[in-house]
Parts: sequence; structure tokens; C-alpha cells
Amino acid sequence: MKTLSNDYITIQISDNGAELISICANETEYLWQADPKYWGRHSPVLFPIVGRLWNNEYRYEGKTYSMGQHGFARDMEFQLTYEEDNAVIYTLESNSDTLKVYPFPFVLEVGYRLKDNRIEVIWSIQNTGETDMYYQIGAHPAFYYRDLDISTSERGFLYFGKKATSLEYISPVEKGCVSDNRHILKLDNGYMELTQQTFDCDTYIFDNNQVKKVTLLDKQKNPYISIECGTPLLAIWSPSTAHPDVPFICIEPWYGRCDKIGYKGEFQNREWMQQLAPDKSFSTSYSIILEDVAIQK
Repeated sequence: MKTLSNDYITIQISDNGAELISICANETEYLWQADPKYWGRHSPVLFPIVGRLWNNEYRYEGKTYSMGQHGFARDMEFQLTYEEDNAVIYTLESNSDTLKVYPFPFVLEVGYRLKDNRIEVIWSIQNTGETDMYYQIGAHPAFYYRDLDISTSERGFLYFGKKATSLEYISPVEKGCVSDNRHILKLDNGYMELTQQTFDCDTYIFDNNQVKKVTLLDKQKNPYISIECGTPLLAIWSPSTAHPDVPFICIEPWYGRCDKIGYKGEFQNREWMQQLAPDKSFSTSYSIILEDVAIQK
């Protein structure tokens, strides 16, 4: 485990999955602490797939492979390969075990950098093989609701910006996979109210670059954490159907998503797949911003 601090915030990262496991400021923990009663993870990195494959299988060049939800990177040991006062980089390289379930050689780097009240999460993927590589990558951070009172239905709000009047979304409906049905989420001056019933649909998947920033607010609409990203998809999820008293919400920037129900095509033809030519790399980042941490100018 590695700890990074600046004048405003302190974070901790685990070697297992290069997973962010703590975000603290002003003696407050923002990141869900992985109570397995609800969900035993904090902020896993999703690679080389996001979501579920239909029947947990995919086909590539005449072979059928099995892979569980969100891929394998979140359960593997990364190596700390770079370190400075306010930043670290963790690295995972393909090996004989990964090639059995995912036939693409790769190097995956996950970095974290602190700047004032902002955590920049950096991903870099390199194709070290001799053929095109197909993949997805995503984030799955979980944040505490503020001042949770389980005797009431209210949980807080999400804010998508004053110009947002509605968002289009899809949701998993069978075996973790989606149908063609699309739905409209109407917003109130950019706000989405969060209640005990909000996640009766399980997950909201906003695709087609609809969301670039979303802010989590308490029940009095005081903002305390934002996700800022350039990903084509963003999902929100909380397991409140199974656990009405669940104390967290996940805000998830994604390059990819689950299969459609019944998908039997080739791996590279799945929707929202990313592609890398041999010896090429892809780098991107998203930010977690602590909105209630005052920055001294």
C-alpha cells in the first residue's frame, strides 16, 4: 500500500489492482471502505472489459474464451514502477495466465497524481503484440453519501450542469447485459434527486459522450465530490435494491460497456470496443475533485 499527501488531501493505493482505497480530507473519508456486506471493493480498475460478457464468454479467431465481469486487472498484483512526492505509477504486464483468457500482450499503467483538491487518475495501455489489440477500460469508484439517515428515503443529489435538462440511458436487464431499450432521465435544472428507489433499474449507463462532469451533493445540495472525465460513457450504480440501507454511490467513467443480450458475434465487433495497433499506446485520465476542500490562493 502507498500513501500520497499534499496540503489538502491524503490518498492510499493498494498494489492489488492498483486500486485507490482511501481519500481523506478534513478528517473525513470520501471513498467507500469496502464492507463486504454491501460491496467488497473501493475503486477497481476495469480491464480488459467493462461490464459483463453474454454468458461470460467471447469469441476471437475461432476460439471461445471465458472472462468474468469487468475483467481481471482488478484482482491482479501491480508493480510500483514510478514514484515522486505527489504521484505514483503502477504497472501490470500480460503473462501466461492473462494470455489464456485474453490473447493480447499488453502493458497497463495506472497512475495517481495529486494537485490541490484534485486526484488525477491516469491510464496508459500499450499493445506489445504483433496484431491489433481490442480492449475496454473503466473506473468504478464508490463514494459515501453524506449524513445518511436510513429512516428516510433521501440520499442527496447528482448535478450534471445547468444546461442539462435530460439524459438518455440504458440499463442491464438480463445476466448483466443490456437490451435495445433506451430511457429518458429528466433533470430538474441539472439535478437528479437520489433516493432509496433511484437504483431500482440497477445501473444508469449514459453513453454517446453525454456527461463530462457530474457532482455529488448532500441533501441540502452542498457539493462535496465531482468526477470530471472525457470518457464516452459514464455509469452510476448503487446496490440499493438488495441493500436499501447501502451508504454509497458509484460514479464510473467508462471506455466500453457490457454486451447486449444474446450477443454471439466476435470480440472485436462488440459495441464500444477500443482498438490499438501493434506498438501503439493509448493514454487518458479522469479527475476526482473534492469540492468542499477550500484551496488557499
